[in-house]
Amino acid sequence: MSQQPKRGQFAKTKDEVVLRDHAFDGIQAFDRKLPNWWLFTCYGAVAFFVAYWFVYYGTTLVKSPQQAVKERILAVQAAQLAELNQAMAGLNDAKLVHELATHPLYVAAGQATFMKNCIPCHGLDLSATQDDGNGQRIPLRGLPLTDHVWKFTHKPMGLFDLINKGSPPESTGNNGVRMEAWGQKLSPAEIAQVLSYIISKVPEDFTDTPAPAAK
Repeated sequence: MSQQPKRGQFAKTKDEVVLRDHAFDGIQAFDRKLPNWWLFTCYGAVAFFVAYWFVYYGTTLVKSPQQAVKERILAVQAAQLAELNQAMAGLNDAKLVHELATHPLYVAAGQATFMKNCIPCHGLDLSATQDDGNGQRIPLRGLPLTDHVWKFTHKPMGLFDLINKGSPPESTGNNGVRMEAWGQKLSPAEIAQVLSYIISKVPEDFTDTPAPAAK
């Protein structure tokens, strides 16, 4: 005849098996003392949590995700500003018109960037219109870039600044739509490429730009 298990609430020694007095719906449960390695692991995890909570919320030793993201954003902005300053240092009206806008590879790179980002507003052919499929041209949100009319400035570096910063504060936009600051998405080199592509389409608008001085 098998020995009945010891009754009680909790096992107190290793390998002791206790049939608990508590029952639910006619079901009783056995209890055994947990092994020390499991208990020490549990206690260690609790102690680590308490210590980490204090360090995380009570000190500046550990950066929060918000702080890390903010620092990363500031670092990216600083890098963009440095790149812009470096690009602007060697960029001028003459270089844009007489060098970059006449360089096939540079213009091709600008065209690729324009097709990827600019045609929803300025159109595939830079006319700020789109074929509706029935032979009719419908206007888009942007201004045409091939009508020889420049709303704010036709100076190449002025246009670079316009693309980089977006519509100026005094602008009400075209049909209420303002151009965004593309400097937040494109690098200075990409903006210069796009502008070179635009200039290459209407070079007659920039004939008053002096050629670079001979070296």
